[in-house]
Amino acid sequence: MNELLEIDQMYASDWEDVRLIFLEGIKTGNATFQQEAPSWEKWDRSHLSQCRYVVRSEGKVIGWTVLSPTSSRCVYVGVAEVSIYVSQQHQGIGVGSRLLNTLIEASEQHGFWTLQSGIFPENNASLELHRKFGFIEVGRRERIGQMNGIWRDVLLLERRSKVVGNS
Repeated sequence: MNELLEIDQMYASDWEDVRLIFLEGIKTGNATFQQEAPSWEKWDRSHLSQCRYVVRSEGKVIGWTVLSPTSSRCVYVGVAEVSIYVSQQHQGIGVGSRLLNTLIEASEQHGFWTLQSGIFPENNASLELHRKFGFIEVGRRERIGQMNGIWRDVLLLERRSKVVGNS
C-alpha cells in the first residue's frame, strides 16, 4: 500500500472516524475491556486534552492515539496511559509506528516522564509495537477482568523518558 499518511491533531470533528476504529478494536476482543464506544463527551472527559493525534490517508482518519491520566494525585502528573488504535485495513504499513513515535515526542514536550499501557497478552501486534519503542513489561495482572464470561490477564508495559524526569 503506497499512500500518503499525514499525522495531525485529533479534533472533535474526527470523532466519528475515531469511534468506528475503536469499535473495530472492540470487535477483536483483544483491544479493550470496553464493550461499546462512549459518547464524544464522555470520551473527551476521560482523556487528556494534549497529545491527541490521528493519521489521515486521503483526508480520512485511519488511526489514532491519545493519553489518559493514571491518577488524580499531583505526584503522577507526568504519568499517562497510552491508547492507540489503527483501522484493520491499514495495519502493518507503519501507521502505529508513526502514531506512537509522534505521541512519545509530544508527551515529553508536555513533561510526561512515564507512559504506560495495559495490553492483553494475545494482542501480539500491540505488544510488538510498544516494545519497538522502548516499552518494557513490568507486570502481569492475572485474571484482572472478565469479558464475555472469560477471565483475562493484562500485561503492564511502561516506557520511561530519557529526557524528562531524570534530574
